[in-house]
This record gives sequence, structure tokens and C-alpha cells, in this order.
Amino acid sequence: MPVYIREACGAFAFDGDVVDTSVCGNGHINHTAIVTSDSGKRYILQILNTDIFKNPVGVMDNILAVTAHISQKLQEAGEDIRRGTLTPIPNRQNPDIYYFWDSSNNFWRAYEFIEGTVCHLVVDSLATFEKVGYAFGDFQCKLADFDASVLCESIPDFHHTPKRYAHFEQTVKEDPVGRLETVVDIVALLADRAPRSEAITKALATGELPLRVTHNDTKLSNILLDQQTEDCVCIIDLDTIMPGSVLYDFGDAIRSGASTAAEDEQDLTRVHFREDMFKAFAKGFVKGMGQRMTPAEKAMLPMGAWTIIYEQAVRFLDDYLAGDTYYLIEYDTHNLVRAMTQIQLLLELEDRMPDLTAWVETL
Repeated sequence: MPVYIREACGAFAFDGDVVDTSVCGNGHINHTAIVTSDSGKRYILQILNTDIFKNPVGVMDNILAVTAHISQKLQEAGEDIRRGTLTPIPNRQNPDIYYFWDSSNNFWRAYEFIEGTVCHLVVDSLATFEKVGYAFGDFQCKLADFDASVLCESIPDFHHTPKRYAHFEQTVKEDPVGRLETVVDIVALLADRAPRSEAITKALATGELPLRVTHNDTKLSNILLDQQTEDCVCIIDLDTIMPGSVLYDFGDAIRSGASTAAEDEQDLTRVHFREDMFKAFAKGFVKGMGQRMTPAEKAMLPMGAWTIIYEQAVRFLDDYLAGDTYYLIEYDTHNLVRAMTQIQLLLELEDRMPDLTAWVETL
């Protein structure tokens, strides 16, 4: 066992002594291992990336507050609190905290391993995507009476689209690596739509949309599925939980799940917006939230999808113009390609917006 893992294993109140560790998952942000103790219990042990999450203690405070609230809801419903939400493990020396700084200044946390579950990376059917929608809607339902304002912003202004666009405008103005002349038309397309992208932030500011706990990374791989039934068991990867709009979570799921191609597909003829996937997820999501969803939220679901797709197009093109300083790239135009796939989705969604806006009102 590597020394740094041995140090971390000794810091948490596991049941028994650790006898085995193995690398787990395919995440790009945090490093994760599965830990097995001599009691037979397994745990998730993870280093939180403090380059991304500048306030790791705040991240863990968010997670503790939210998982405790969900646990209470599960208990009231007679459901299994050990499967329905993450169970953080306390520090062995100080049971009031749920993290550990090692001698190399790495920030660690641990959870109980939820047995009998799997993760999938790709949505394989409308039925699966509807289940995913229900799971994220139910997540919102359980947290509807939680005061989101007490949470810290784990990544400040993460989905503040106008601020994302303002940063993009500054990059366009500076053109630091001389790429602007190749994308003038694309910049103009995004500029034309900038006023529309303020709809959600304005509605939050006026109270038209309620402030809620948002997950902010609502992809299939962040849900544990039962190995036997493929039903959704538990939502994971709670690091980006923070205050926001439910429309962000809806839109993020649609951006990744309702596209016919990967976000870096170079052949745009293969990139299309899938209306059937939108409707499948929306059905599940609205059912999962139930009466907790407000009329304004339901009416703006298509705008949630539009906003997140637009925002991601802005972010990809911003990074391309800045010289690829944020997203990892495999070739010079990788971020431009990513931006173009989002724009292709955006344009196809715009064609369907009137029909989808009318359709969601029937749910």
C-alpha cells in the first residue's frame, strides 16, 4: 500500500483495519480508491482537488448538510439511508470533522461503499433516461425544504451565465493568442443571444424562480444503479452542490444526454438534438419533483436546456480564444470543435423551443 494512502486510511474511522486498496472510477477531477477492511466492509477514499475546489472544508460542510437532510427524508419514508444517499466517514481522531489533511497537504474524505450498484457512462435508452430524470427530480423533491442559502458556492458563479459571457467578451476584446479572426461569425452568433441568456439569473434575482440546492453535474455516471434492476439507487459526486436554479440541473442533463454525439465530435452532421430524449428526461424529472416544482420552473425547462448549452458554447470558445488554458485538449482546435457541437445543439433546440415550451405545460 502506498505511504500516502496508508496515512489517509489511518485517519478515518473505518470498521476494522484496512487490508486492501484499489483504484476506482474514471473521474478527471478527484483521485479515488476503494478500501477494504478486515471486517469485510468497503469504503470510498478520495483526494479532493483543491486546485478546483478552493474551499474544501466548505465543500464537505455542504455535503454533510445535504446528506443529513436526505437521510432524514429516507428514514421518514422507511427507506434505506445507507443506500439512498452517501454516508461520510468521520475523522478517527476528531469525530466532529469528516476530512483529513495529510502530511503533503492533500485533502481527503471517505464514504461508505454502496454495495450492489454500478455506474454507466452512456444513456442507452429512453427508459433509462426517464429513470435518471426521476432520480434527479426526486433529489430536488427531498431537498425542496432545505435552505439553499446556507450552502457555500463550491465554485463561485459556476452557472452565472451573464458573468461567463462577460469573461468571454473580455477575452474577445484582448484576443491574447490571435485566433479571433477565424471565429468572428461564431462570436457574433453568441453575442446576438447574450441578452436571452440572462433569463434564469434575472428570474432568480426577482424571486420568480426559487433558490434551490443544485447538483450541477447531472450526468448518468453520477448515479449509482442497482446491479439487478438498473433502478437508480443514489446520486453521487456532490462536490458541486451549491445554491442555484433547478433549471441548471435539468439543462446540464439535457446538454449531455440529448445529443446524438460526443461533445468533441468533429463531423457536425452527426450532432443532433434528440427531442425524444428531452421528453423522456423531462417526464421523469417533473414526476420526481412532484408538487415541489413551481409553474414557473416547469414553464422554463426548455430555457434551462438552452441556457446551459449556450453557456457551455461560450466557455469552450472562450478557452479556445484564450489559448486553451482551462480544458485539456488533444489538438489545437479541440475547444473550437467542442464549441461548434454546442452551437449545433443550440440551433436545433431553438427550432423546437416553441413546441417544447407548449409540451412541458402538459406534464
